[in-house]
Amino acid sequence: MILEVALIDVSPGQEEQFAAAYGKAHPILAGTEGCHSVRMTHGVESPSRFVLLVEWESIEAHEENFRNSDRFDQWRALIGPYFAKPPLVEHFNDVPA
Repeated sequence: MILEVALIDVSPGQEEQFAAAYGKAHPILAGTEGCHSVRMTHGVESPSRFVLLVEWESIEAHEENFRNSDRFDQWRALIGPYFAKPPLVEHFNDVPA
């Protein structure tokens, strides 16, 4: 399992519009083959900052099934207009306990 973490800074004053757009965009991402879960969080101390957490079957599932598909274009068209700058996206593996 791979965890995608995307740090998203939204233009100040556009937070509610971004959240509404995310509500429309969520099914596009969540319905992607290889996507196990999707969670968007909203900053308390930094209200224009959101963090997207997506569990993927693999990096390939993220890259091939989403990023290199029409789904990504649809997703980005809905939420992209609210970005203050491009999101910082990284992938993580679990650390065994």
